Amino acid sequence: MNRSLPIALLALAAAGCTQPREPVPVTTPAGTGGAAVVWRPLPEPSTAAPPKAAVAPTAAAREPPVVVPPGVIYVCVSDAGGARTQTAIEFAPKVQAMCAKHPEMGPCQYERDVCRRSAGRVYAAGGVEITAQTEAEYDTKMLRVRFKAN
Repeated sequence: MNRSLPIALLALAAAGCTQPREPVPVTTPAGTGGAAVVWRPLPEPSTAAPPKAAVAPTAAAREPPVVVPPGVIYVCVSDAGGARTQTAIEFAPKVQAMCAKHPEMGPCQYERDVCRRSAGRVYAAGGVEITAQTEAEYDTKMLRVRFKAN
């Protein structure tokens, strides 16, 4: 009992220090005029009936595929309250051309990080997820200096 109280207090303090998840940003229709980046929700893809299989499907097989519309470089997929939402990340023409050619650049990386801060996952064309390993490969292309606040 004497040890459980400090552990409980430590767990409570750690839970209080975590940052709350931000919702996925969605740009309002009025804000799309001269915006450099527009976050637009995508309609849910229609799911066809899966073929009958002898083995039980995995969790990844039950999720609908991520569809990246033409002209969109990234899609942010997040699960909030059991509902899966897909949001297209659309850049201004000059930024989109740069991100298509050099995804390691700052504006592209910033928007991917915004998606991840809201507990989302970033997908590129073809449904390929941009993971931490992919980001590390991007960083090897760039000579980037990162300063930590700690």
